[in-house]
Amino acid sequence: MNGKDLTQGSILGNIMTFSLPYMLAYFLQMLYGLADLYVIGQYCGVDSTTAVSNGAQVMYMVTVVLIGLAMGTTVLTARAVGAKDDARARIVVGNTITMFACIAMVLMVVLLCLKGWIVGVMDTPTEAVEGMEHYLTVCFIGIPFIVAYNIIASVFRGLGDSRSPMYFVAVACVANIVLDYLFIGFFGLGAIGAALGTTLSQMASVLFAFVSIRRHRGVMDVSKSHLYPRKDVIKNILKTGVPIAVQDGFIQVSFLVITVIANQRGLIDAAAVGIVEKFIGLVFIVPSAMLSTVSAVSAQNIGAGNMERAKRTLYVAMMITTGYGVVCAVVLQFVPQLAVGIFTDNPQVLAQGADYLRGYVWDCIFAGLHFCFSGFFTACGYAIISFIHNSVSIVCARIPLAWLSSILYPDTLYPMGLSTCTGSVLSCLICVGAYCWMKKKTAKI
Repeated sequence: MNGKDLTQGSILGNIMTFSLPYMLAYFLQMLYGLADLYVIGQYCGVDSTTAVSNGAQVMYMVTVVLIGLAMGTTVLTARAVGAKDDARARIVVGNTITMFACIAMVLMVVLLCLKGWIVGVMDTPTEAVEGMEHYLTVCFIGIPFIVAYNIIASVFRGLGDSRSPMYFVAVACVANIVLDYLFIGFFGLGAIGAALGTTLSQMASVLFAFVSIRRHRGVMDVSKSHLYPRKDVIKNILKTGVPIAVQDGFIQVSFLVITVIANQRGLIDAAAVGIVEKFIGLVFIVPSAMLSTVSAVSAQNIGAGNMERAKRTLYVAMMITTGYGVVCAVVLQFVPQLAVGIFTDNPQVLAQGADYLRGYVWDCIFAGLHFCFSGFFTACGYAIISFIHNSVSIVCARIPLAWLSSILYPDTLYPMGLSTCTGSVLSCLICVGAYCWMKKKTAKI
């Protein structure tokens, strides 16, 4: 399992080869989350829809933090592959397994203990409290499987292989859809059924991944000696992963705060925001894929000593995301009801969700740009820059503007949607300044 050499050939070709399977995997991952909302909407009321949408946001936050932390593994593995150092790559993989096994168990116990507090701090509507608690309990028990999948995927992507994670998540997607109809539709388990479907499908995905790994030899063929913790390796994984994890967690906290603001406006607005947050994940497939793509491709080239090619990768990815963002933003100004209508036929939820989506979707343009910058900064070992620009944009723009717009415009969610875009514009300005500083400060760039 030697992966793919991303230091040779067409830059655009490498970006497309790596990003397309990643996008499909991301789409499938979003699809099984959307399936929960779709099925629960068919068989249950607005209270269950709100319980699942709020609970899913909490789980999504946990997942993106883990993905961010695992980014350290992706970057270190990619650099080792670029430098043709398989021995170093095996040590990175082994230490990743040891570290994340501990993280999974601690995280599961802590979150189960904090379940009630999480539901309360989100100001969940009374009708949805019990369903959300049940949903989170089951999903928190399944955290070891979430961790296992994401570290396996991070290693494969560091090897330049984005196809295998796509196959793993495809198994989870198919299993989740079938189990949702079984538990929610046939057995009538509501929010608990959605959580069971999600957790068991993740288990199936991990089992399939383990079977696939055993069929191959190479970097993933680690021994007991590779599992022994090495301070320098774990330190380097955390040096890259922690800023990304904290940054991604902070971003999700900002969206949870927006959810709390929406919850305070009543059940209709809470359901509308929850539905749009799910759908917007599909729209953000390309920007999100470019962040990981730029990180992996640039890291391999940096490992091979070719910084100029790493920079060109950034530029090409930025052109792709900008064009995509403009198209999505313009199209969804005209058909937002069609997107929201996939998940609800409630006319009030539909109207509020359409307004929120029309404002929110502009963020796709600017988020795509700062995602590409973040991928490049991470590959260069400057993940802290990504943390800084996201934190500043959240504290100075996204949250305060969402709160202010909720007060000034109580009858529409459109201004709240625009607040996310304003935060991304600020992030882009900081990224451009940081990149210019890096070019002057570091002779290699």
